[in-house]
Amino acid sequence: MGVSLKKLSDQTIVLTGASSGIGLATARLAAQKGARLVLAARSADALSALVTELTAGGGRAVPVVADVASPDDVREIARVAHAEFGGFDTWVNNAGVSIYGTIEEVPIEDMRRVMETNFWGVVYGSKVALPVLKDRGGALINLGSTVSDRALPLQGIYSASKHAIKGFTDALRMELEDAGAPVSVSLIKPGPIDTPFPLNAKNYLETEPKHVPKVYAPEVVAQAILHCAEHPTRDVFVGGSGKGQSVLGYRAPRLADKLMERLVIPGTKSDEPAGPLDDNALDRPSERLTERGNYPGHVFKTSLYTTSALHPAVTRGALVGAGVAVAAWRAVRNGNGNGNGRG
Repeated sequence: MGVSLKKLSDQTIVLTGASSGIGLATARLAAQKGARLVLAARSADALSALVTELTAGGGRAVPVVADVASPDDVREIARVAHAEFGGFDTWVNNAGVSIYGTIEEVPIEDMRRVMETNFWGVVYGSKVALPVLKDRGGALINLGSTVSDRALPLQGIYSASKHAIKGFTDALRMELEDAGAPVSVSLIKPGPIDTPFPLNAKNYLETEPKHVPKVYAPEVVAQAILHCAEHPTRDVFVGGSGKGQSVLGYRAPRLADKLMERLVIPGTKSDEPAGPLDDNALDRPSERLTERGNYPGHVFKTSLYTTSALHPAVTRGALVGAGVAVAAWRAVRNGNGNGNGRG
């Protein structure tokens, strides 16, 4: 059975981690495109403010205060979707938390919390979503990362959680395809994104953490997510640098190790002293209704690599058109230069 996905304006989308960063940017963009939204997050006040904002602008959205590390909370998300909209067409597993610090420094209980949210949250969400999506068709979209392919030092347990998401998502996709289920399973792999991610992470470094460039705007990820909600897509890197990082890690792993050690470890540490250890979103909701973080450098608002990966036919057409234009310009220039400007 083939996979056919609805237009966003005809969809109900479930989105976890909706009150901050990538989730917030995705919720706003989806509302602009006319999707009905079931928005889940732990931050009750931020979530309520978001729903008020979207409905005031003519959108249709309902909040669900939920921790994706709780299977009961995830089932409640689906229950609300059925009660309010009769079900859903796309389920986006976006919620995530992180820790900065060496593996030796980070306590086991904090590592478990990251895995419970990032990995088991995806598992719980997928298990709840699948019966509905298999019955009516639709898209399951999981947020991995460039570190799903290539781990980063000082974010070891986060990298491990995203590796696990990739393995789970790839296996699930094959099983559903083999069964002929009408479900598109996508893995989104963003690189560094200017969200409150470093501000929300629990930090065991001696300084405040920061992103290592290239850094992209969250709306670039939101556009990729919503593309996958309408078009069956296996996976996509958000940002060409992430693709390059993955290829280098596969082709030259020791070189990648050395570059990570030389660039990422010092590059992750800012000049600001670390704040209080208990000021983080691992242990409690952040209540930050904020898309952007505090990255001080240049933030890319587009990714030519991601655009070309998601729209290969358009990209090929543009390249052909550019080639024709260049050839015509050269012909005119050569004709003028020869003094025989022919029509």
